Amino acid sequence: MYEQVVYDSDTERTFADQLEKNGAIRVYAKLPGWFTVPTPLGSYNPDWALLVEKDGAERLYFVVETKSGLFADDLRAKERAKIACGKAHFQALQLREAPAQYIVARSVDDVLTSTAAQ
Repeated sequence: MYEQVVYDSDTERTFADQLEKNGAIRVYAKLPGWFTVPTPLGSYNPDWALLVEKDGAERLYFVVETKSGLFADDLRAKERAKIACGKAHFQALQLREAPAQYIVARSVDDVLTSTAAQ
């Protein structure tokens, strides 16, 4: 457990601040560099792991990639491809009970909106 978050961008700093202030977020962590998802394009390191409380008891885990924009055209081709691989990786894991979910988000609201759709 740490008192501070090391972030890579203003987008991540803002996201961490939103996580800290939102009561639905029970636990969050900036994923370390060693947490990688193998892809055909090389290793991919998502940004965050979150534990979100839903309906008072049910909890969902998310692996979140934070971006300042959610439009694919805003990203480099290799970055878009690694995100697509990350989505496919976590989608394949959804065969298990209580699987991790993967989303790309600009804000905590994007995360909470995603949990509402579940």
